[in-house]
Amino acid sequence: MGDTSGASLPSGPDGKKRRVCYFYEPSIGDYYYGQGHPMKPHRIRMAHNLVVHYSLHRLMEVNRPFPAGPKDIRLFHSDDYVEFLSSVTPETLHDHTHYRHLKRFNVGQDCPVFEGLFPFCQASAGGSIGAAVKLNRGDADIALNWAGGLHHAKKSEASGFCYVNDIVLGILELLKVHRRVLYVDIDVHHGDGVEEAFFTTDRVMTVSFHKFGDFFPGTGHLQDIGHGSGKYYALNVPLNDGMDDDSFRGMFQPIIQKVMDVYQPDAVVLQCGADSLSGDRLGCFNLSVKGHADCLRFLRSFNVPLMVLGGGGYTIRNVARCWCYETAVALGVEPENKLPYNEYYEYFGPDYTLHVEPSNMENQNKPKDLEQMRNVLLEQLSRIIHVPSVQFQARPPDTQVPDEGEEDMDQKPKPRIWNGDDDESESEEEEKPRHISIDDKPRHISIVIDQSMTNINTRIKIEIKEEKEVEENSSSIKMESQ
Repeated sequence: MGDTSGASLPSGPDGKKRRVCYFYEPSIGDYYYGQGHPMKPHRIRMAHNLVVHYSLHRLMEVNRPFPAGPKDIRLFHSDDYVEFLSSVTPETLHDHTHYRHLKRFNVGQDCPVFEGLFPFCQASAGGSIGAAVKLNRGDADIALNWAGGLHHAKKSEASGFCYVNDIVLGILELLKVHRRVLYVDIDVHHGDGVEEAFFTTDRVMTVSFHKFGDFFPGTGHLQDIGHGSGKYYALNVPLNDGMDDDSFRGMFQPIIQKVMDVYQPDAVVLQCGADSLSGDRLGCFNLSVKGHADCLRFLRSFNVPLMVLGGGGYTIRNVARCWCYETAVALGVEPENKLPYNEYYEYFGPDYTLHVEPSNMENQNKPKDLEQMRNVLLEQLSRIIHVPSVQFQARPPDTQVPDEGEEDMDQKPKPRIWNGDDDESESEEEEKPRHISIDDKPRHISIVIDQSMTNINTRIKIEIKEEKEVEENSSSIKMESQ
């Protein structure tokens, strides 16, 4: 795997080592959206398994996320929506109280109700909030949460397999300390939920590279540029099928370089949705794992506090490959291409390698069209105020999370077998993971924050309450794919 004595960046301009913090909830792979559903949290467990077998965990701090409480989640989401998510179960789904809200909150088809739905959301959001706290405190240079990146969730609505927008919650946490935050999204789907949340502010710039045209969610036009004080602070890069490494790099690097020069963010959030990889079950791009990871490598080189999140990705063996490799890129090491033997080794046949070759699909993005779009976006960037100012205000305190010991990944866990379907099979019968009960152990921590932001005027009172300490969870319910 190379030198394991430190996480250096050979190609970075500064050559500094990075302190990397990694969030992982061991029960995350037990959650199950239902038979035939393309979203499989099991992929996060597979990625983590590769991280451990490559011994990457020894180069970084590994933490189990503290579950986000309902009041944390209400910092973005509406009260009635959070109340619904926290109370609905497959058993109560058809009760009058919940059934009448299904359409209102867009729950039931792409976003099914499954066992452990809210603890799943708490784990995802808790990892992103925890990552932001680490960056705010200066305890890490890069913070990873592969269970995060659920970018479609809206204030009062589930969307695109996403229920709670952990990204927005993480950015709100970062804004307590950092004047400007840059959000970059390389998922094949437009990062609509994050863009919408910050559409009218200049304190967050959103940049999304995505497939556009008769494709979910149907937003992210080149001319969607923000509104009011946020005008020109939303950038959209709409692309066609077959986007390959060279074409993607030719758009990503010049645009992000200009953004970094002009906007000068104090922190960056990168959503690494792996459905932009070649061969994805729902995606239509043709990126290799290395081409996808080049985006992280490029942003890492600026040496700005960086939060790295997951997102989409529906060919789960490739998702695991990608997020394992990107963990290595964050650390500044180069793992061997030959996969170490691991609990999910059979998934990666017949080559059993970390990297897979992209396909020979046609790249429908013509160089002339990409050049024209790049010029339009660079012109848009030239219109923004260089380094927007922030009104002087007292700094709000960080969200307080319990200090817990670092997770020991070298202690071999009991074998855990996921009984769902393989990543491509929809026709075969699936078994749901075993159901494991949740133990309620309340603890209380209270803080009061008086916070005002440019265009996000917020008065926040946070009372963090651990209502449920998840030891292991599982789930099951049926849906149609997106």
